[in-house]
Amino acid sequence: MSEKSWLHSKWMLFIVACMAVLYILIMGNLLFVSGRTPGIYYQYNLVPFETIRPLLLERERYHTEAWVKNLFGNIVLFIPLGVWIPWLFRRCRTFLTFTSTVVLLLLCVEVTQLITRVGSFDVDDIILNTIGAWIGYAGFKLIVCSLRRTRN
Repeated sequence: MSEKSWLHSKWMLFIVACMAVLYILIMGNLLFVSGRTPGIYYQYNLVPFETIRPLLLERERYHTEAWVKNLFGNIVLFIPLGVWIPWLFRRCRTFLTFTSTVVLLLLCVEVTQLITRVGSFDVDDIILNTIGAWIGYAGFKLIVCSLRRTRN
């Protein structure tokens, strides 16, 4: 089976679309529902690297759980985004278009958190989430390249 027929077979697209819907539901729950209540004292961060810098440079100030959750959680949870967006949407296969789409999507999530006061608006979340999506995108590109090599 060729790369095109495998990547774009009806069954594979159906499976990827179902996984994307499941991912969106899980992330929606994590970002807007699970254990979060709208707060009177809402915190937000508009300064890039303001929350990342202390986590990296002053690691001893943080419990391992907080450190892992804030840095790696924000990266790992968005790796699937980097796989299914270019898989489902051909227009998002170039790096610039993909990155623009991801940043716009993440900005919408953060603004929704800001407006609803559920979660917290943090520009550093956008940075870390985008890094996670880039990792997924790189994985997607590696899969496509390896399929091309085995086909030739």
